Amino acid sequence: MEQWQKILKKSLTTVEEISERFNIPIEELKGLDKVFDIKINPYYLSLIKEKGDPIYKQVIPDLAELQQDKLFSDPLCEEKDSPVPSIVHRYPDRCLFLVSHDCASYCRFCTRKRKVGDPTKISLKFIDQGIKYIASHPEIRDVIISGGDPLLLSDKQIESILSRLRKIKHLEILRIGTRVPCYLPQRITSRLVKMLKKYHPLYMNVHFNHPDELTPIAVKALGRLADAGIPLGDQTVLLKGVNDDPVVMKKLMQKLLAARVKPYYIYQTDMVYGTEHFRTSVEKGLEIIKSIRGWTSGMAVPQFVIDAPGGGGKIPLLPEYLQEINENEVVLKNYEGKIFHYRQPTVK
Repeated sequence: MEQWQKILKKSLTTVEEISERFNIPIEELKGLDKVFDIKINPYYLSLIKEKGDPIYKQVIPDLAELQQDKLFSDPLCEEKDSPVPSIVHRYPDRCLFLVSHDCASYCRFCTRKRKVGDPTKISLKFIDQGIKYIASHPEIRDVIISGGDPLLLSDKQIESILSRLRKIKHLEILRIGTRVPCYLPQRITSRLVKMLKKYHPLYMNVHFNHPDELTPIAVKALGRLADAGIPLGDQTVLLKGVNDDPVVMKKLMQKLLAARVKPYYIYQTDMVYGTEHFRTSVEKGLEIIKSIRGWTSGMAVPQFVIDAPGGGGKIPLLPEYLQEINENEVVLKNYEGKIFHYRQPTVK
């Protein structure tokens, strides 16, 4: 058994363990393991500095999860776009391939609560159907391998999936979506990275929500992946009480870039049941983008998006930099709020 597997075996998984560890009355936790499974591995648990801090809030269950507030089990309507159990095919030339039901720890804001942790809903037994579907759809040139977390599978299982996908001639790009470099960086072993290198072009989307998650061991894991030629992008979820602060978010983006990870998306929190206490206003996200763009490297500026409820896909949002446009000029506002005029071409 590898080190990362030994760490996972010691994860907190019950309300009783949470109650004892954080001195929380058991009455404040009852029923929360029925809303969504609990799993907090010892590494990520060690990052919690105090009760209620940004790391704590992401993984410790809260009574607020019992409030439905007109939210949904499948806010992005993924099931509507799922032709076979393991595939979500929403966009013209790419699809999502769900291969693992498990994660290194469970995010309390998970958009796939209805599936994650349930081996009957995301399973290796559906892999064959997924690969057959992808092989029979030549318009698919890009596959995002996700779950759960695909890096919770064994090296052998991951390689089996990658090698079978690589045999499909119309597939150009493979992507892995994972929170392992954040939640369990010990999983990014030399052996794993050596295997992944064989399947380029291979990209990886990682998930960090707070600067404190970029520990030395996490940065080392990211460096191993980058050294293997795997381009890294980060997807951050905007969460109340975690990162809904322009200073915190800018620091996170700067630390990601220094770790050779390109900030890719900041997501407005999905409208998934039990997450109303995590949701911020959309204006807060726009404020954060304004606090980053122009005030730090452009490479550190992600897109702020809403993954549209009902399956509309990712829609980017920008502060109002474009003030006016007509046949003579474009009126622009820069990051400092100053106005500039750009003349339209006179030759039509």
